[in-house]
Amino acid sequence: MTAGGPPAADETANQALDAGSSDRPHPDHGRAPGHVLVVGATGLIGSAVIARLRVERFHITAVARSTGPAARRLHADHMVRIDLRDATRPEDWEPHLAGIDAVVNCAGVLQDGGRDSTVSVHAAAPAALYEACARRNVQRIVHFSAMNVEKGALSAFSWTKHEIEQVLQASSLDWVILRPSVVLGRAAYGGSALFRGLASLPVLPRLPDAGRISVVQLDDVTETVAWLLRSNTVSRCAIDLAGPVAMSFEAVVASYRRWLGWRPARLIGLPPLAMNLAYRLGDLAGLLGWRPPIRTTARREMARGAVADPAAWTRLTGIVPHSLEEALARDPAPVQDRWFAALFLLRPLALAVFALFWMVTGLVSLGPGYEMGLSLMRNGGAGALGASIVIAGALADLAIGTALLWRRTVKPALFGALALTVIYAVAATAILPGLWAQPLGPLVKIAPILMLNLMLLAILEER
Repeated sequence: MTAGGPPAADETANQALDAGSSDRPHPDHGRAPGHVLVVGATGLIGSAVIARLRVERFHITAVARSTGPAARRLHADHMVRIDLRDATRPEDWEPHLAGIDAVVNCAGVLQDGGRDSTVSVHAAAPAALYEACARRNVQRIVHFSAMNVEKGALSAFSWTKHEIEQVLQASSLDWVILRPSVVLGRAAYGGSALFRGLASLPVLPRLPDAGRISVVQLDDVTETVAWLLRSNTVSRCAIDLAGPVAMSFEAVVASYRRWLGWRPARLIGLPPLAMNLAYRLGDLAGLLGWRPPIRTTARREMARGAVADPAAWTRLTGIVPHSLEEALARDPAPVQDRWFAALFLLRPLALAVFALFWMVTGLVSLGPGYEMGLSLMRNGGAGALGASIVIAGALADLAIGTALLWRRTVKPALFGALALTVIYAVAATAILPGLWAQPLGPLVKIAPILMLNLMLLAILEER
């Protein structure tokens, strides 16, 4: 991939104020595009952009990796399933650009992992998309980047974000780059969900390495996209989207805690070893296909902070960004938000414990509990099949426990665990009904296991 362009192409919002646009001609000046392709449609920003553009009566083609529940909730005119890891040639995009007037690229990932590639999602796929746009004369591009990526790479996240900015700036397209700070809104995903989860803790660990952030409201971000597509009068500039107040990480959490109706949390310091372990566990979860907001990339990027003056944004668009306190005050938290906050950190812990439970039962059945299991099978009349039944059950337990750790297999694993638990209960009742009267209640405890299984299924969706 090549990058770099004439210095004039990298003008900031402040530099664009005098002319309002570059010296290149803009197609359809002053006329809002009618059909918009939104990439990253099921993400926090992408789904909100679609909802806002629908209010403006734009026609929407939504691009997402999956057509699952999150995609089905979108009110798009067309849905296109594209995995950006596989869409790295212009030919992969050209068939989807027929009739498209503008592209809004909201796609982004925090870190490489089991399902994510920063190079593909941030650089290779968008470069192919923008080349296809040039070929098909789709000129208007609104591209979401991140604040401060032009100031030097701290991770693959900021390096790849800056790489595609340079590619876009060197093109002849009619582009606007939006560089938001941390985006918060009514919906919650990733970092915005983390603030709510941490707000549920009565004791909050300090993050001394985290820089200050000018959190920006999702509604203000989506209004900016709608304004840019309606007006077409601002072009070939990068705009920092920042809220009016620079806040510490702990202050943001405290604001959410007040909003949720809880008393102030006690702040404590954690040893560096504990913090390093938390970030490494997040990296491990990422390799297993999960997308935890606590990972080493987040640590590196948070150290720089994300603070900017919103004055240039306001002068360009007339949009006055709201502070976090203003946004929370106009939308009181219902009990469902308290549930979400309390469950956000408990959910991964419950999944990990449930996976460990199944793996340990399998290992015990193959190890120290093997003879006991074999004895129970003989007492139940299994005869020569007893050993095979014990071994098969242990291997099934191990398979379910392992599958529960992988994001791609967790849902079928939960259904498998549910089915296997019912099978164990029915078989034990038929073969060894006396287990119901055992002092430790081995069969009675099946009920809470089933309830935990059902609850994990109920809260499994991430967005």
